[in-house]
Amino acid sequence: MTNTLDSITPHTRYQSLDVLRGLTLALMVIVNTPGDGSTSFGPLTHADWHGLTLTDLVFPSFLFVVGNAMSFSLGKFKLKGGKAYFSKVFKRTALIFIIGLLLTAFPFFRVNDSGVVPYDFTSIRILGVLQRIALCYGLGATLIYFLSPKKILITSGLILLSYWLVMFLFGVPGMDPFSLEGNASGRLDLWLFSPDNLYKMNGFAFDPEGLLSTFPAMVNVLLGYWVGLQIQKRGGDIETVLWLAMFAVILLVVGYLWDYGFPINKKIWTSSFTLVTVGYSTLTLALLMFILEVRSIKGWAYFFEVFGKNPLALYILSGVLVRILGMIRIEGQSIRNLTYKTLYEPVFPEGWASLLFSISFMLIIWLIGWWMDRNRWYVKV
Repeated sequence: MTNTLDSITPHTRYQSLDVLRGLTLALMVIVNTPGDGSTSFGPLTHADWHGLTLTDLVFPSFLFVVGNAMSFSLGKFKLKGGKAYFSKVFKRTALIFIIGLLLTAFPFFRVNDSGVVPYDFTSIRILGVLQRIALCYGLGATLIYFLSPKKILITSGLILLSYWLVMFLFGVPGMDPFSLEGNASGRLDLWLFSPDNLYKMNGFAFDPEGLLSTFPAMVNVLLGYWVGLQIQKRGGDIETVLWLAMFAVILLVVGYLWDYGFPINKKIWTSSFTLVTVGYSTLTLALLMFILEVRSIKGWAYFFEVFGKNPLALYILSGVLVRILGMIRIEGQSIRNLTYKTLYEPVFPEGWASLLFSISFMLIIWLIGWWMDRNRWYVKV
């Protein structure tokens, strides 16, 4: 059977990328919809502060996939010149950022003991997941336009080293520079924004998608882009898979060693966290390439490709739908809570009930994605 990557060009795609993107999005939906909102499946929780769980890998993997896809999509825009390139990049960055803000405020009113009240836009959370994706894409695409692949790799290293230095030197005086209250990322956000516009963590105004920590998060995009270029350059044979695995192991070793001086931490997106998560993303991509492109074992892949073909639309839809299910009430309970407490909680142990509820919700989103694919509806931003 013909190897689908042997003739790959900068403007073609490969199945492994769509599957990895779909797998990541499916996990994002599962993680974001635990049970009644207060229960969760233990292995699918984030680390409290320092540390790493499976859940902590999901968002950085998505950023890695964004960068990987950019290695295939941005080439044609480069050929059109700077004006066309940056017009596309700016519009996409702005649109995704605005969608993130609208999703935060949706449905633009809230229900409390006083009844229905308009949403208070003065206290809207400025930052967030989609906003970080937008900023990482825009900043990453700008660097990609001006830098060669070698300089992108060097720049990524410099960003991670600089971030380590900034975090160490510019935290709150007298406090642990890598703590919740003492880190420089949160300190900058509190200087730029009102506490009302930031996420609240343990009662403290701190945003895990803060502006300063967006820079090491952008490195997930840049390294995803660089890995994509290497795949296009090297082809899709077993040697490329082994090269990817070796590169992943190097990143993992360096990241875990760096953990001793700059603890692995998603919420402040430490440099060690970036290296480790890119390592795992690259290793997963290598495994998928081996299965799909080298061995051509493809029958199972369509499930995840459905998510991969409309990732932004399905992510937004999942956020909107879960918000609606949480607002519509029957006998004082939201449909979401009523469904969980009626169909899942009485039948399964608490953690497993939450997991099965999340999987069920993910499958509903998949069915919508499948219907969109069958009708060739692909939402492009």
